[in-house]
Amino acid sequence: MNIAVVGTGYVGLVTGTCLAETGNNVICVDINEKKVKKMQDGEVPIYEPNLDVIFERNIKAGRLTFTTNLEEAVDEASIIFLALPTPPGEDGSADLSYVLNVAEELGKIITEYKVIVDKSTVPVGTAEKVHAKVAENAKVDFDIVSNPEFLREGFAVSDFMKPDRIVIGASSEAARALMGALYKPYVRQGNPIIFMDEKSAELTKYAANSFLATKITFMNEIANFCEKVGADVDKVRIGIGTDSRIGKRFLFPGIGYGGSCFPKDVQALAKSGKEQDFDFQILNSVMEINEKQKIVIVPKIKSYFNNDLKGKKLALWGLAFKPDTDDIREAPALYIINELVAAGAEIVAYDPEAMENVQELLGDKIKYAKGHNEAVIDADALIVATEWSLFRVPEFDKLAKTMKSKVIFDGRNLYDLDEMKDLGFYYASIGRELINP
Repeated sequence: MNIAVVGTGYVGLVTGTCLAETGNNVICVDINEKKVKKMQDGEVPIYEPNLDVIFERNIKAGRLTFTTNLEEAVDEASIIFLALPTPPGEDGSADLSYVLNVAEELGKIITEYKVIVDKSTVPVGTAEKVHAKVAENAKVDFDIVSNPEFLREGFAVSDFMKPDRIVIGASSEAARALMGALYKPYVRQGNPIIFMDEKSAELTKYAANSFLATKITFMNEIANFCEKVGADVDKVRIGIGTDSRIGKRFLFPGIGYGGSCFPKDVQALAKSGKEQDFDFQILNSVMEINEKQKIVIVPKIKSYFNNDLKGKKLALWGLAFKPDTDDIREAPALYIINELVAAGAEIVAYDPEAMENVQELLGDKIKYAKGHNEAVIDADALIVATEWSLFRVPEFDKLAKTMKSKVIFDGRNLYDLDEMKDLGFYYASIGRELINP
């Protein structure tokens, strides 16, 4: 098929590249000329494991191309994906201006039947708004489809190529048939393509992310309670995770969720509720708790140093909101940095992929190390904020020799408590025993 993807952010680029991988001719359009030029030259503008391999392969094969010209992109396309940003407004609602502006332009330029697909995460009722915008100028038939993405950063390529399920909200049989044919190669193992109405598809994405955010937040609450009563959250996690009704995933406590999806989607769903005079009490609690959880480790740090952080050098491992990505949107590390710098601490950070993004945001507010071992040299303490594999098995003997003090504040519970005792580290984690030799 000939496919156009409007927007080459995280979702758009992964979508376009993976659709090209199964033999489709995909043209991606973006208004950023410099970005388009880089992609035309074979440069991937985001970090996502394995994306570069299929990106390069499909450019060389001529199946994946890039342009700044919307009309050129949609001219021969039978399906047009809208993968545009829907950032939260000041009131928490999703900003649909990018989506609706492109929809208006599409109405002016389409000359034959097209299926226009909302791939962006959008509130319930957006498909109707997009249809109305296209219809203002369109002189031909078209259909609007809601096809939410369920891509995990760090696993996006495998998630797209082998999805758990594909959700398609469409009213017309023609659109359903075309979308079913497009996605057939991705579900050969029998995972379902689930057809539904557009509103249900739109809500499915918000409901899924909000549920997962709630699950994470619940475990963080349990972890904080464990510290009050002397229980071990790791044992509790295993105890409840073996219940098939609950499952093992998303039960690891830590310093809160971040990224581009969970914070925005929970906020937007709660706002949609308000617009319908419906109070999402659970989601309001989730947001409130998560904001506090991002800095739950800061009081522990301040307490250890008797509330005097002036002149203290603190090493920080991890800046991205999760491992295997360079995404720093709503990353807990940024909240921790702001709190500690305001208290007078000097931060020396290292992250395998996200340092450039943080440097653009924070400049010289903190220092940046060339490696994780360099970051801890002469540090008064180490803070672990992202669970990169690189940080899971550090050389503790080297840490003990290079740090001023053997002190670790672990926001991701990476290390074994007994090992920390044996090595003589002061070790504070989340929902577990404080090791204070």
